[in-house]
Amino acid sequence: MSHPTRVILLVEDSEDDADLTARAFRNSGLECKLVLARDGGEALDYIFARGEWGGGSPAPAPLLILLDLKLPCSSGFEVLRQLRQSREAEHIPIVVMSCSTEASDIATSYALGANSYIRKPVDFVEFAEAVDLIGRYWLSLNRLSLATSERA
Repeated sequence: MSHPTRVILLVEDSEDDADLTARAFRNSGLECKLVLARDGGEALDYIFARGEWGGGSPAPAPLLILLDLKLPCSSGFEVLRQLRQSREAEHIPIVVMSCSTEASDIATSYALGANSYIRKPVDFVEFAEAVDLIGRYWLSLNRLSLATSERA
């Protein structure tokens, strides 16, 4: 079954990590469109249909958000806080993908509403495997709430 509008919002400021994530999704065979936001402000603009995403018809709501924590403009924590306080995004699964293993970063992410916290593997094979598992779980196995699936 084809799902041409299944969108994953990748919020990542590292060009290398964004390229690796895109390559890993292409290799996974999952049918989805990866939309890249290079900072927290771009991510919020996409979700709230403002800035370059404003005007015209709204972009499809993501079924999943992959969120880095260390971002310019608005940190990953601020993005999490705003998304979880909004009707537009309160039900969208958010997976934090960070290099940080700090207990405080993990605890804060969950306290702000992250659904999962994954440490980014350094090795590409491990990274690709992690992305494949994340995508398969959230796009294939997980059942979205009615509120999320109606917005997609």
